[in-house]
Amino acid sequence: MKSATSLYDTLSPIVRNLPPSGIRRFFDLANDMEDVISLGVGEPDFVTPWHVRDSAIYALEQGHTSYTSNRGLFELREAITEYLKKFNLDYSPEDEILVTIGGSEAIDVALRAVISPGDEVLIPEPAYVSYRPCALLAGAQVTAVETKTEDNFQLTADLLENSISSRTKAVILSFPNNPTGAVMSRDRLIDIAKVIRKNNIFVISDEIYAELTYSGHHCSIASLPGMRERTIVINGMSKAFAMTGWRLGYAAAPKEILDAMLKIHQYTILCAPVMVQMAALEALKNGLPEVHRMVEKYDQRRHLIVDGLREIGLPCHNPGGAFYAFADIRATGLTSEEFAEGLLREARVAVVPGNVFGNAGEGFVRCSYATSVDRLETALVRIDSYVKSIR
Repeated sequence: MKSATSLYDTLSPIVRNLPPSGIRRFFDLANDMEDVISLGVGEPDFVTPWHVRDSAIYALEQGHTSYTSNRGLFELREAITEYLKKFNLDYSPEDEILVTIGGSEAIDVALRAVISPGDEVLIPEPAYVSYRPCALLAGAQVTAVETKTEDNFQLTADLLENSISSRTKAVILSFPNNPTGAVMSRDRLIDIAKVIRKNNIFVISDEIYAELTYSGHHCSIASLPGMRERTIVINGMSKAFAMTGWRLGYAAAPKEILDAMLKIHQYTILCAPVMVQMAALEALKNGLPEVHRMVEKYDQRRHLIVDGLREIGLPCHNPGGAFYAFADIRATGLTSEEFAEGLLREARVAVVPGNVFGNAGEGFVRCSYATSVDRLETALVRIDSYVKSIR
């Protein structure tokens, strides 16, 4: 070890320069307060359905405690293959599906498999907070592609085309989107796909909210002509099946890409826990009725919070997916951080400032409606009171 002024200085400069999660700062603030209604958490408020929990318990009772294949249980990969067909995707369970520790690991492994140091990764923003750090840790240069509220935060072909350079290797797509709830229509994705094929770049398509599409049917870009061979589809059990704590995700991609991802996965993770894989198998085989019930509840809450925010005087585009409302707070004259911190301290409502999702999120706050109607109604009353106090 070289002599240095502190142990910290000896650590990786990439890691040292990564900022801490902006979401976590607000969670920590909220945890120190009483009577806080949190609209900040990005996870279902439903408990994992009992039949899924029971399958994990049964797996333990039967002594299933050993390693599985690095790729994951074959029966689970078969179930994933069958499930993805509802999105017009067709992958082989033999060698085109990889079971991972949540969608997060799949994103990390996908980036590390595709990116060489110095390659450029495009990230349409506002975007989930992990994409940029994961790309940087893979050695990429990151370029934000700022989407706009006027376009309902959808990516356009022109925006993408104008952002591509000779160094661009991949773009991360995330629709339905966290934090905006934006979805992409098939027609828009067709235009995006033309640009991607023309410039010969990869797509890492995070489709973790695919089930939470409220109008129409989710369209995966990998289902479009000429896109399967250049796309890595990421999905998982967390959001749709209320299984956040189980940490079970997966990636689907052509064999050549997946084999590269498998090398990283097998050296760092080995495999996902077997009892969790068996629970995921039960969820995929028999859990869709519960998914539909939960999505119906989210849809009711979506209308409640969007209408409520608009009545308060905070413009909000209609989110077509996920479970987030992205409220425009620019008319208050406060920054996203100032508004969120003031709302938390004065009204005891926790939201996430939009700027933590990239510069394009400044002037907005993310409100999760994955909470009960009663709590949403109380939160809206408090937000209304706070907004009136600062005008």
